[in-house]
Amino acid sequence: MVDPGTIVNVIKQARDRRTAPLILELDLSDGIVETAPSDPVSALMSMRRNHLRDVLDGLRRARGDARVRALVVKIGGGVGLAMAQELREAVQAVREAGKLTVAWAETFGESGHGTVPYYLATAFERVYLQPSGDVGLTGVALEEPFLAGALEKAGIQPRFAKRHEYKTMANTFMEKAYTPEHEESSQRLVTSLGEQVTAGIAAARGLTAERVRELMDRGPLLASEALEHGLVDRLGYRDEVYGDLRAEAGPDAQLRYVSRYNRTHGLARRLPQPGRQDAVALISGHGPIRLGRGGRGGPLPGQGHSMGSDTIGAALRAAVRDDRIKAIVFRVDSPGGSAVASDAIWREVVLARKAGKPVIVSMGNVAASGGYYVAMAADTIVAQPGTITGSIGVVVGKAVVNGLLERAGIGLGTVAEGAHARMFSATKDFSESEWERINASLDRIYEDFTAKAAEGRGLSRERVHELARGRVWTGADAKANGLVDELGGLGLAVDLARKRAGLPADAPVRPFPHASPLERLRPPESSEDRTAARARFDAWGSLGGVAARLGLPAAGPLTLPGTWDVR
Repeated sequence: MVDPGTIVNVIKQARDRRTAPLILELDLSDGIVETAPSDPVSALMSMRRNHLRDVLDGLRRARGDARVRALVVKIGGGVGLAMAQELREAVQAVREAGKLTVAWAETFGESGHGTVPYYLATAFERVYLQPSGDVGLTGVALEEPFLAGALEKAGIQPRFAKRHEYKTMANTFMEKAYTPEHEESSQRLVTSLGEQVTAGIAAARGLTAERVRELMDRGPLLASEALEHGLVDRLGYRDEVYGDLRAEAGPDAQLRYVSRYNRTHGLARRLPQPGRQDAVALISGHGPIRLGRGGRGGPLPGQGHSMGSDTIGAALRAAVRDDRIKAIVFRVDSPGGSAVASDAIWREVVLARKAGKPVIVSMGNVAASGGYYVAMAADTIVAQPGTITGSIGVVVGKAVVNGLLERAGIGLGTVAEGAHARMFSATKDFSESEWERINASLDRIYEDFTAKAAEGRGLSRERVHELARGRVWTGADAKANGLVDELGGLGLAVDLARKRAGLPADAPVRPFPHASPLERLRPPESSEDRTAARARFDAWGSLGGVAARLGLPAAGPLTLPGTWDVR
């Protein structure tokens, strides 16, 4: 027999979940995933991770929800600078809606960098730090290796050509130190990023920029020093942070993760609606750009997500064919890669616009080289001030390892038919006629890249060449130079897409193309089928992703070298 008291308790708990005050939580220890991966294995692996859209939509919804009393976020080191700026904007809007916002951390960098995590924390009304923690506010630095000396000792000869002097990937292998242009570009990057971080902290903490720089030069600061100098508001452990929150929000307040809150309260909007509902399509492109389908290369380091030209192209075509889709937001977070794949995606963006579908690009932490190429034809490009972008240039080359093989006692026999059959072999230097072919290819790619950038951005060819030459820019500098149209995040891009398409401010945003689990399993009927846009999983795959992380030319001629996630 069912206990009546149990039934009453269940009903009361259900009512409380609908009516009790809420304290929203967000744990950034593991960072944020840009979007749910489209290949099934990666999607399963990321199920428990925070997704950017869930977080941004949840915070937007919380602003108008009277039940939400406070937001508490555990700050970790897994968020890049541009994404930190996106989260700062969202948190500021929550504060302006009258909600208490609290950031807490066990430490802002334990024997490591804590500048970006602390910069993110300063957007909150109150900042807590564990008494044993530090504020690793030490500034912004860029370290770049030069391998020419090591390669020379190993008997390896780097053979590269580039367009132009600021395209620095070749320098990694051919130089022993900075060239003047390389040093100039890198110094401007860290100066711009440092100015953004310093200004943001100063405004948030009521300090002058000069005072922030003084404290930065003294960092890392002990918890007691950070409290004394006004960098944090209180010292306390997790239980003390949450105790203070509950005291202010009320004893009946319930904790709820932002993503869970968003998914629960947004369920009604995801259910099928009567009639046809116009929407904005959200297409996400992440990782190195390659020909074919995108996906996940495998579980080894460097084998993360890639942006496949077939996958992105199919998604854009599907959005164009769908009458309910009135505009497209293309989220790009990529250091570039294949020039041919980048050009194929660029063409689909052009065709989408010709079909009457506005395309708004939202740049993530990095959208440079090929990542800029795929974006430059959009109606509007939106980037954060800290986004790494530009790098309009090209580099091609190889490493000749004959000396290394000789030292190792390895002989090599070769036979070939064709004067250029071994052109890209690592055991043969380029001949004079092969160099002619390399330079012809570089000239064509660079001329094509800059011509399309000039057309897309409404700039003269001469002005684009001044800004190009392989140079990398921050989003702030790119905006000042006309390579980017607006500064902001994904939310701004969505708002611009709605306005451009004449949609209401609450028009839905749909990750595109959406396919059910059953549709993901069946083969596509044709290249026009929306399931053709699904990603792939290569199991252990090749080690091409490792090469991409190292900046090796195997990633493609439109690749930004190294790792550019500023944390």
